Amino acid sequence: MSVNNPNLLIAASGTGGHLFPALAVAQQLPDYHILWLGVPHRLETSLVPQSYPLFTVDIDGFQTSFGIKTIFVMLKMIKAIAKTYKVIKSRKIDIVFTTGGYIAAPAIIGAKLAKIPVILHESNYIPGKVTKLLGGWCDIVGIGFTGTTKYLPKVKTQWVSTPVREEFLSPQSLDLNIPDNVPLIIAMGGSQGAVALNKLVRQSAPHLVKTGAYIVHLTGKQDDEMGTFQNDRYLEMPFYDNMAGLLQRANIAISRSGAGTLTELAITKTPSILIPYPFAAEDHQFYNGQEFVNGEASLLFRQDKLTSDLLTTTVLDLLNNPEKLTDMGEKAGNLALGDSAKILARIIQESYIATLNHL
Repeated sequence: MSVNNPNLLIAASGTGGHLFPALAVAQQLPDYHILWLGVPHRLETSLVPQSYPLFTVDIDGFQTSFGIKTIFVMLKMIKAIAKTYKVIKSRKIDIVFTTGGYIAAPAIIGAKLAKIPVILHESNYIPGKVTKLLGGWCDIVGIGFTGTTKYLPKVKTQWVSTPVREEFLSPQSLDLNIPDNVPLIIAMGGSQGAVALNKLVRQSAPHLVKTGAYIVHLTGKQDDEMGTFQNDRYLEMPFYDNMAGLLQRANIAISRSGAGTLTELAITKTPSILIPYPFAAEDHQFYNGQEFVNGEASLLFRQDKLTSDLLTTTVLDLLNNPEKLTDMGEKAGNLALGDSAKILARIIQESYIATLNHL
């Protein structure tokens, strides 16, 4: 066990919602030797190696129905657990931190077998399968929403919000040609299922730009209709790197309701119209978004109930009511903690120190 420079295994894979919070926590632990556990061909293979050594295990998510594929998934999981345990022992890992998803399973079980502490962060309101199944094996589960604790009755939980990237915590400037004194609408569908949201936004755009508003529409890569509407006040692009600056400048965001995105909206105090991704596991985006509706920070529409006319009317009503927008933004700010990454880093440090004291 390394007293001065502990060895930390971080297990985070797949999407920005899992990876960016984990990276934010890692940045708060500069004295730790960090090893990253991921899955081949996922986002971490391009994001992580520039900062931390990455090793991968080949696993798949569990399906809801039992079948032949389930047996192969289980065999892969057993191999992944064995490989992770071997790495924990050979690299003398002192503590494990994971942001959930199916990569968390071999990390948690490997830590349990090695008898070292494991900390889990669950960002969604409805906990994922692994969190429900293995949360009780963790020393503590940090939760992104206060209400999540009721789904984990026998688990030690602490509300820590969800970490955001460092740039969201300080003012950022934009390199886009948008005047300072005009309303700015941000539309972002995320990497999954953006096409239906993009269609609604594009149908509303001609009516919205007539009012003098500007729209920045982040379409994602899978949009065949990109370029079909063009206007000087409508800026369309697959992605934009400076999301912090964009949200800080925005008057309204039209967005999915993944936990990471919601936290960014809260930190930047951006009022939002939420359209949950309808095929998210256990409909978790709806429940995430509902917490922002309850907090009076957002309006929410089911995708199949929302028309372009209703979206246009809703946006215009909000733009014509700046006091309501200001109030929504302030209330959004109450729904997240800017120091979430620091809190989780402190929990990791305290768990490690507690382990040392038991030796």
